[in-house]
Parts: sequence; C-alpha cells; structure tokens
Amino acid sequence: MQINVPTIQGELEKALKSFTREDIRIRGASRTDAGAHAKGQVVDFVTDATHPVTTFVKALNWHLPEDIRIRGGCETTPSFNARKDAIARKYRYTILNSRWPSALLRRSAHWVRKSLDINKMQEAARYLVGTHDFSALIAKLPPDRSPIRTVNRWTVEAEYETIYIDSEASGFLPHQIRCTNGVLVNIGLGRAPIDTLESVLNGTLKELKNRPLLPAKGLTLVRVIYKDPLFMNEDTDETQ
Repeated sequence: MQINVPTIQGELEKALKSFTREDIRIRGASRTDAGAHAKGQVVDFVTDATHPVTTFVKALNWHLPEDIRIRGGCETTPSFNARKDAIARKYRYTILNSRWPSALLRRSAHWVRKSLDINKMQEAARYLVGTHDFSALIAKLPPDRSPIRTVNRWTVEAEYETIYIDSEASGFLPHQIRCTNGVLVNIGLGRAPIDTLESVLNGTLKELKNRPLLPAKGLTLVRVIYKDPLFMNEDTDETQ
C-alpha cells in the first residue's frame, strides 16, 4: 500500500471493498519492485462473505482495472499463510537482445543492443546455485536480516532475440535478482570477467564498485510454489 499511488495491493483491497463491503487486508506471497510484473502472485485474506469462490473470482475481475486479473481462487484453512507457507518462488527476467527496441515489449523486457555472449552468461550463472552470502549483490539490509539465500536454479536461455534468465529460491532479497542479472549482462557484454560472480560469492571479491541494477520492467514473478498442491501451483502463460 502507498498513499496516493496505485498499487496491486491497493487495487485488490479496493475491489474487495466494493464487492463485500468489508475492509479487508490482503497478504501477498512475494513483494515485487515497482514496475515489475506477476503471472503467479498468490494472496490470502479473511472475509465474512459467504459467496462461492467462483463468484469472488468473477466479481473481483469485474471491479479490478484491466491490468490486474484473478486466475482462480480456493478456500483454505485459517492457518494458511501465502508468504510463510511458500517453499520457493520462481522469477523470470526477460531481455530483448536486438539491434532495435520493440514497441510491443517496451514495458516487459529490457533492451540490450550489443550482442550478448550467452555461453559465458550460462557458465557464470552456474555459480549461483547453492547457499551463498549475497551481500555484495543487494542493498544494505537491516541488522536482523540475513543476506544468505539458497538458490535452487539460475539459468540463461535464448530464443532468437529474446533471452530468459530464470531463478528459483526459497526467497529473494531486495534487488538481488536485478543486480545479479546485471552482472550476468556485463559478463555477456565482455565488461566483466566470467568468474566475477564466483569471486563475489566465495568472498574473494568483497564489493562490486559499479553494481549494475537492471530495470524492474523485465522482471516477472512467474510462480509461487507450495508443499501442498494448490491450483496456483500450476505454471501458466496467462497475464495476471
């Protein structure tokens, strides 16, 4: 929520208010940077309304602006927590590596004009898998928050002029993905050695002097993964 600024949370709560006449606070599974997108965000909330779940989905989509859509819903136990019960989150960063920018992808992909060496980026990304201290790749954290995260997957794939960088972990730190992918882009452009990330994560390189931060528009929360099978566990190409 932000005062006088439209947000996903604000619009969802406004739609719930219009439908149920209740002041409902939602709880999201993952925070995203301003300008980022989500195809698989999950939220939970408590309501006294007794409408069927399908009615909630239809009604909320009726009240929501066209750039936010509900894919589905389910009734769960009162103890369910969209954030704490998630065991992993999957993000995708999209890069358009072409001579000219795209009018259609201008809000959902980061344009890089110079040719990227995908093989070098793929090799460098392998160092990210495992448990590491990401202090050099994130903004300063509060004293009570650990910079250590366990990464399950970090891959770089190319489809013609589009490059997808997929990352999956139990959780991510502020700007961790955008900054780390910025280093991968610099490696692909030949501006940084291929072992830069390895040196950062093993402590050999304590600080990046020019820490790149890719724009948020290329980042999408693709999926939130839970131990118990829920409808929102399924991958989808639908925009949310």
